[in-house]
Amino acid sequence: MASKTVAHPSVADRRAKGADARTSTPPSNHAGWVPATDRPDPVGLLEAQNVTREADLVPVRHGRMSVSPFTFYRGAAKIMASDLAGTPTAGLDAQLCGDAHLSNFGAFASPERRLLFDLNDFDETLPGPFEWDVKRMAASFTIAARNNGLTTAEAREATLSSVRSYRQAMAQFAQMRTMDLWYAHMSEDDLRVALGKIAALGDGGKAAKGAARGRDAKGAKARAKAGEGKTKPDKGMTAEEAAAVKAAQRAEKNLQKAHTRDSLQALSKLGEVVDGHYRIRSQPPIVVPLRELPEANNMSAHEIEHTIREQFREYRSTLPDDRRNLLERFEIIDVARKVVGVGSVGTRGFIALLQGRDEKDPLFLQVKEATRSVLEDHLPKSRYHNPGERVVQGQRAIQAASDIYLGWTKGVQADRYYYWRQLRDMKASAIVEGMSAFALAFYATLCGWTLARAHARSGDSVAMAEYLGPDDSFDQAITDFSERYADQNEKDYEQFTAAIAAGRLEALTGI
Repeated sequence: MASKTVAHPSVADRRAKGADARTSTPPSNHAGWVPATDRPDPVGLLEAQNVTREADLVPVRHGRMSVSPFTFYRGAAKIMASDLAGTPTAGLDAQLCGDAHLSNFGAFASPERRLLFDLNDFDETLPGPFEWDVKRMAASFTIAARNNGLTTAEAREATLSSVRSYRQAMAQFAQMRTMDLWYAHMSEDDLRVALGKIAALGDGGKAAKGAARGRDAKGAKARAKAGEGKTKPDKGMTAEEAAAVKAAQRAEKNLQKAHTRDSLQALSKLGEVVDGHYRIRSQPPIVVPLRELPEANNMSAHEIEHTIREQFREYRSTLPDDRRNLLERFEIIDVARKVVGVGSVGTRGFIALLQGRDEKDPLFLQVKEATRSVLEDHLPKSRYHNPGERVVQGQRAIQAASDIYLGWTKGVQADRYYYWRQLRDMKASAIVEGMSAFALAFYATLCGWTLARAHARSGDSVAMAEYLGPDDSFDQAITDFSERYADQNEKDYEQFTAAIAAGRLEALTGI
């Protein structure tokens, strides 16, 4: 087998590549987006996705998407992929998340049991133009800001913050040594330092007033350190200062709560004891044990059990030896179908309850169906035949650290593929709905930095930094795109809800 020749251009050549791209596709070209005259029917695109989904869950998907333009956007990755295909690009590719909206960032446990903040959804991952991820992320901040009732200026600032952070972070990554860039990550300590600064900033007005009255301003700022929970908004603070304190407290609480999320905690919520043994509790239609789905799968109970064990054996073979040996210490106790997210609803998803040394040693795995990326309609198809492997390899390429049990398998039915990972492993997500302008702009800086690090790991950070440049032309252009796309998203949402009202789509709300 012939080995692949790997090119090693100089830093000067990489900069020249970025400079040439900036000349051929100026950053300002990303502004002024208008929908194509032959733009596909957005409802039709969603209907096409539904064909291979679980029929009884499709109405749940529609119901979750129908809540607001923001929830609709979360489930409309296929629609936006179609729109992005006609936008200008610089010719600089990276491994894309493929669905980098702001709710697909969050905290989770590293293999060393430390919290990291990173991208956490890779169902659509594929190599492609880096701008596509940036536009998906930036537009999500405009849409979320509108959903939260923020002003146009506040929505614009949050969106600008995400793109500015991306551009400035890429400039930093372009200066890093190769291994330093690979190891770069946003740790829990990094988050706490940032939250401490925010809390102190929010307490600044209070501290200054206290000093004027003879109180210790330095002590007030010390009490504002994130995690102590002693700093509270008061009448002496401005609205922005109060929002800063609240945002820091909410984030700190989220971080603390994440440490309690593990398989033992999941067992208390998802399990029940029957005849002295644990099994997954039925909570239809969100959680339905396979013992209650034999007819839907056209298999007997014995066939289902055999299939599960064969799938588990195949999945284990995709893990490195040390992790496979570790997983073999567990046995499968029960499996259930579980509905998660918004865009994923209707694709097949399961949870598996495993047991180690005894019933107080549980392990929950999540099994999610992987389909073709929505980006594959517009970009070269994945090099991986199994979409589950596509997801796993893409995640490993751009995440700072990945789940030790990340693997894949092929389903027993034709054209069904899955990837496996731990369920709820110290996972924490930002509560975006209701975020103040201050909190949303701060969160935007975290997401922008994180997306830039992901692209820098898999793409050419030097060329991308040179293309982005030192000024804000890219930031302004992407923000203009985001505002225009948010307008289109609202029109698509109205068309979607009208289709539900007319009976073209069935929706089940409140689930």
